[in-house]
Amino acid sequence: MTVVKPNYIRPLDIRHGRIDMSHGAGGKASAQLIEELFLAALDNEFLRQGDDGAVLPLPGLDAAQGRLVMATDAHVVSPLFFPGGDVGCLSVHGTINDVAMLGARPLYLSASFVIEEGFPLADLQRIVRSMAAAAREAGVPVVTGDTKVVEQNKGDGVFISTTGVGVLAKDVEISGRRARPGDVVLLSGTIGDHGVAVLSQRESLAFATTIESDTAALHTLVAVMLAAAPGAVRVLRDPTRGGLATTLNEIARQSGVGVLLNEADIAVKPEVQAACELLGLDPLYVANEGKLIAVVAPEAADTVLAAMRAHPQGAEATQIGKISEDPYHFVQMLTRFGGRRVVDWLSGEQLPRIC
Repeated sequence: MTVVKPNYIRPLDIRHGRIDMSHGAGGKASAQLIEELFLAALDNEFLRQGDDGAVLPLPGLDAAQGRLVMATDAHVVSPLFFPGGDVGCLSVHGTINDVAMLGARPLYLSASFVIEEGFPLADLQRIVRSMAAAAREAGVPVVTGDTKVVEQNKGDGVFISTTGVGVLAKDVEISGRRARPGDVVLLSGTIGDHGVAVLSQRESLAFATTIESDTAALHTLVAVMLAAAPGAVRVLRDPTRGGLATTLNEIARQSGVGVLLNEADIAVKPEVQAACELLGLDPLYVANEGKLIAVVAPEAADTVLAAMRAHPQGAEATQIGKISEDPYHFVQMLTRFGGRRVVDWLSGEQLPRIC
């Protein structure tokens, strides 16, 4: 649960307001809902950290001996199966990555299934087997869980919620609050692959593409980055809902800084670009499930980038921008045409149910 404070037009109308799809898109509406409703009611020092997981003390142990990291995520992707993955492996990868983005080593997962009456057992088996394979490959087992069944037409197939726990070394401090002016922004690869892969399977939007989802567990990539330059990585984030643009706006708000991007350095596969143009989408806001953003101290940027490129999941990593001083916390981009534009929060939702 990322907690940030974007500029709002007006406060939530608790008495008369209703939830709409934009509240789940990861942009302004999502942040406002978290800030004004969830955080207002559940406020505590750990939730107030404002990242996609929480760093927690281990009772009875000194912080010098290590800390616990906990993260949770719900997966409601539609369709359930898409090129390169499905809701099963996605639910494993997504939560492992939330733990890893705090610099922690993921240890265990739990899984909760909400299954609609009438859902085919063969599809459920396929999902669970995919989930199991992803957990085995990552070395992070699913150790407990829960299953509920809801009436037909009330569950949309299957929803999966996963929670992950991991251990954080005593000398690792990574958070969306730690970006500083002068820091370098690195991106591990191309953007928009997952979102386009899912959209290509929508009945109302079906189009031909060779793009597969980039869904993957990123904890081994994170481990080599941290080992390459201890203490140099300040922020890690996987740009899922809302894509690269919304994630960078979250970081800018949390750290009280600006971000200046270079459009020419942000890689988008031609097929993804073509699909986005066809659908009227901006790839900067399209979801990713196997990429990460890193904000790194400038003196160590080349070292971390080299470590990323030596890892299979970071082979296409590049520097895409820098952190700047900005009292308004804008994310801006130098365009290929030599201009500059503001890359704002995702205001609504481009298309629902990407992750």
